[in-house]
Amino acid sequence: MSDTKQTAATARTPTNGKRKRLMALLVGVILVAAVAYGLYYFLVARFHETTDDAYVNGNVVQITPQVTGTVIAVNADDTQTVKAGDPLVVLDGADARVTLQQTEANLAQTVRQVRGLFSNNDQYQAQVAERQSDLSRAQDDLRRRLTVAQTGAVSQEEISHARDAVKAAQAALDAAEQQLASNRALTTNTTIATHPNVLASAARVRDAYLNNARNTLPAPVTGYVAKRAVQVGQRVSPGTPLMAIVPLESVWVDANFKEVQLKHMRIGQPVRLTADVYGSSVVYHGTVVGFSAGTGSAFSLLPAQNATGNWIKVVQRLPVRIALDPNELHAHPLRIGLSMLADVDIKNDSGSQLGNAQNTVYQTNVFDKYGEDADAEIARIIAANTGPSANANANAAQQKPAASRGAKAVNSASKLM
Repeated sequence: MSDTKQTAATARTPTNGKRKRLMALLVGVILVAAVAYGLYYFLVARFHETTDDAYVNGNVVQITPQVTGTVIAVNADDTQTVKAGDPLVVLDGADARVTLQQTEANLAQTVRQVRGLFSNNDQYQAQVAERQSDLSRAQDDLRRRLTVAQTGAVSQEEISHARDAVKAAQAALDAAEQQLASNRALTTNTTIATHPNVLASAARVRDAYLNNARNTLPAPVTGYVAKRAVQVGQRVSPGTPLMAIVPLESVWVDANFKEVQLKHMRIGQPVRLTADVYGSSVVYHGTVVGFSAGTGSAFSLLPAQNATGNWIKVVQRLPVRIALDPNELHAHPLRIGLSMLADVDIKNDSGSQLGNAQNTVYQTNVFDKYGEDADAEIARIIAANTGPSANANANAAQQKPAASRGAKAVNSASKLM
């Protein structure tokens, strides 16, 4: 029996020694891992904030009509690519074309009427010259009669008639000068193209032209068609959403970080991002460009009422806007709403969270052509209804002296009377 106990004790001795070595090795591994993690945290991890609550966002450009009409053509569909200026939807423009033709005819008539005003200046100027000649002849007749009146060859009655003729000629000259002044008041300091009546008619043409041009809805930007709701034959009114254009080359990422992660986050810090659609093999390099003015819950449709008695504190998240590299986006396109993993390097926290965000400007020039074409059409109508030298004659008429000879004749007549 003693031999049996000795054998058992001998067998346990190696087993206990092996267990101790394993425990020591395990403790060593844990210590090494703890030291490695501590070094990693103090050297790397504490300078990074990550979140998987991040999604691709971008501009969704709504296509809405500016005039009422019936859709006669739809030139794009969902998932298709369109370029800025491409006609997407066409409305029936029969009524708008009729209105445009009426306003164009009215402009042509107005130009001809104003042209007549400038021509009347020459007519009234000629009448003034004729009345001046009549006045001079009457003055000469009166002067001759007064010269021979002392000899008795001319009666007083004849002299009286001569004086009346001078007065009548003077009155006719005054009337002609008033007609000339009245007509010049309608044409002074202006030309046919800049006359107020012509400008008013041109404004009506421009308005009708724009209404007609707006029956074709162009793509404001280059992008992909989404949310097409318009159908051929549909009656649409201003503001009706027809479809949307999404420019995927300018998307960004909205990463929702917890409020405790924002202490050292600043504008301009670099960000590494990966998309679930491509996996970790594709890495995007972005930059923090701004912080939302409020948390997601504060801007929700039904924000939390923290003053109620059943309020429970919940860690809030603040959207952080991250700009992406356009070249990386071109190589690996993203779509709005895709999930992202964002890792912000916060080691350099010398920047600011507010005040340094760059202002972004979105604009399109596809509608400028409408105004340019309208101006060209107005200029064509004015030129077609203006004589080859009408403006030159109008400018020359304005520079003529205002009946200076008439003034001299008045002075002469006053001396004789």
